[in-house]
Amino acid sequence: MENFFYKQPVPIDFGAGKLKILPKILEKMNMKKGILISAPSMVRSGIAQEVMKQSEGRIVTIFSDIQPNPTVNNTDACAKMIREYECEFAVALGGGSILDCAKVACFVASTPYGTADFFSKKRPITASGIPMIAVPTTSGTASEVTTVSVLTDTENDIKAPIASDFFYPVYALIDPELTITCPPSVTAVSGIDVLAHSLEAYYGKKHQPFTDMAAERAASLVFQHLLTAYHEPDNIEARAKMSEASVTAGMAFNLTQTAAAHACSYPLTQDFGVPHGEACAMTLPSFWKLNSQLENESERLNAFSQRLGFKNAEALADRIDEMKKAMGLKMTLEDAGVKTEEDLDKLVENSFAPNMLNNPVTMTKESLKELYSSLK
Repeated sequence: MENFFYKQPVPIDFGAGKLKILPKILEKMNMKKGILISAPSMVRSGIAQEVMKQSEGRIVTIFSDIQPNPTVNNTDACAKMIREYECEFAVALGGGSILDCAKVACFVASTPYGTADFFSKKRPITASGIPMIAVPTTSGTASEVTTVSVLTDTENDIKAPIASDFFYPVYALIDPELTITCPPSVTAVSGIDVLAHSLEAYYGKKHQPFTDMAAERAASLVFQHLLTAYHEPDNIEARAKMSEASVTAGMAFNLTQTAAAHACSYPLTQDFGVPHGEACAMTLPSFWKLNSQLENESERLNAFSQRLGFKNAEALADRIDEMKKAMGLKMTLEDAGVKTEEDLDKLVENSFAPNMLNNPVTMTKESLKELYSSLK
């Protein structure tokens, strides 16, 4: 008999054009003085200023100094502005980097400390910060419904997740129309990240019936709609399905955590500059095949693959590679900039983040090097 615990405390408000109801949500939640944490592109396009204007004075400032892989410094600068303006709430409007930075900044701002103290685990995270409404503009990280943020400590050269139940947003407003302006490269990289979240939630050691349901639904949507969203950016139906896939995958991996492909992605991003989703996709097909050969996983993963319309687990993995190729994503280690034996050894060495332990097949440095070498 199975024992499991499922939790998803974030209200999910989903639909095209939903951004328009943000002022009503702020009013209903009695939010009076807040900050809009957004992307530089949202400020350039004027969308951030429009959101601020429509808030009827409730949003008093905008912070947008956030890098694509948000740093501890970005988070501290954001927390500083929250303190200076004495903000009581935040609205985070942007992709995963924006949401990740905002979640941590909302907490850090309510303490007298810097982000590094919590990132290094010197200090425990013991209370909620100011409430945050999350409005994603990409279909990728599902940061709007999870406890996790991924930050980079540039001083110590560490990219890693930081997680706490106190990081949950108080509301997720998901408007697929906001993803239409995503460039094809962002659609590709964020969309393939959704697939990594889905498949890793399904095979991760912590999976359970409710996360399995969400993972399968999300993966199915990605296989059906990602290439359409990539080739036809204005196709609102495909965009909506990818937005649904993203948040549904979040409902799975938030509890199961990610696994080996994500562990491998951190050094690929940090040391070789491969965008996060693309970095996950480098090893995702290999791990799907490898885990499907494990005796007690084989039946599950092959059956999953067949329910999604593939002959077997290997055919599903091959389809991921076909999709990567169709979207111009990196296929080989050389594409990723891993050119020498020394590069490869460094990559192997830095791939053993804690989520590697969530993989059904136990990986050693030797077996991981072999897996990487097959990508040459």
